[in-house]
Amino acid sequence: MDQNSFRNLISGADKGLFNTLVRLVLRIVSVPYRIAVFVRNFGYNKGISSIHKAGVPVISIGNITTGGTGKTPLVIWLCKMLEAKSIACAVLTRGYKAQDAEITDEPAILARACPQARVVVNPDRVAGAAKAVEKFGAKALVMDDGFQHRRLHRDLDIVAIDATCPFGFGHMLPGGLLREPKAAIKRAQAVVITRYDQSSTKRTDKLVTAIKKIAPDITIAKATHKHTSAKIMKGREISLQELKELDIFAFCGVGNPNAFLGNLKSYGFNVKGSKVFNDHHDFTGDDIAAIYDEAKKVDADLILSTEKDWVKTALLVRDRFDIDFAFLTLELDFIEGADKIEALVDAVVAGA
Repeated sequence: MDQNSFRNLISGADKGLFNTLVRLVLRIVSVPYRIAVFVRNFGYNKGISSIHKAGVPVISIGNITTGGTGKTPLVIWLCKMLEAKSIACAVLTRGYKAQDAEITDEPAILARACPQARVVVNPDRVAGAAKAVEKFGAKALVMDDGFQHRRLHRDLDIVAIDATCPFGFGHMLPGGLLREPKAAIKRAQAVVITRYDQSSTKRTDKLVTAIKKIAPDITIAKATHKHTSAKIMKGREISLQELKELDIFAFCGVGNPNAFLGNLKSYGFNVKGSKVFNDHHDFTGDDIAAIYDEAKKVDADLILSTEKDWVKTALLVRDRFDIDFAFLTLELDFIEGADKIEALVDAVVAGA
């Protein structure tokens, strides 16, 4: 079952007796996972499991659900803020499917966007932190996708919550998308509600109320994902206005494909067709050829993806096709609360 089909199943979008029974089985199967998460967190909360300090401030960016919640743009924003304050920082990332410090999709994006920051790829965050401090002289560490990696002490936990699917359909994996119960938010000092513009005001107000009910004193910020242009191989840029005049074929392999495709629709782009792959899909030459063939069938002028997908497909595309492949640039745009997040970061750094 592919990612989209799974989301439709657990969300309840797929009706019928069989799908209802499958959802029930998945929710029963999630009980052992919930117990394991409880036991693990109990160990850390009670000091039974060891927590290691890095010797410099550690700021974690994480979430409580699987899939794309907008962590990477938030990590980039944070690194740029630290760089502006002349604080040498490093990003700790496990690097999905990475081996031997290999740079994969998300680490590659971080390295491109934050050239002054060291990107340390290691699933062992404690070892990665030691390397960042001892070898690279980092004065602050940003832990990407770090909320559940509790072996490394963090001085500030920031949780990204996607406004379009905030609590993973209300159930733990595999019955839903929750990595932990919603109550885990109490461990964090701040929440950034991402894709704020893709949800109604009524829904986001309810979300803020729900978060405050769990953690009354938590800092809440709101942000959108802002796209400014598309970039083609060799760096040529196409403005959003120019994109509206093109026939586009879109593809992606991200945690929340509906958010990406929904953005294209909201911008008024003429999307003639699309193809969705699972998150972190390892693209092959055959995949690219299939994408091109589908784009050709609908007379597309441009094949558009996310930057995460483009990083993994650029070398496979190079000068092979007569339709350009491009990615939509992305940055975090705070609606409110950026100053509050910055104040928390300043307090952590000053405390060091």
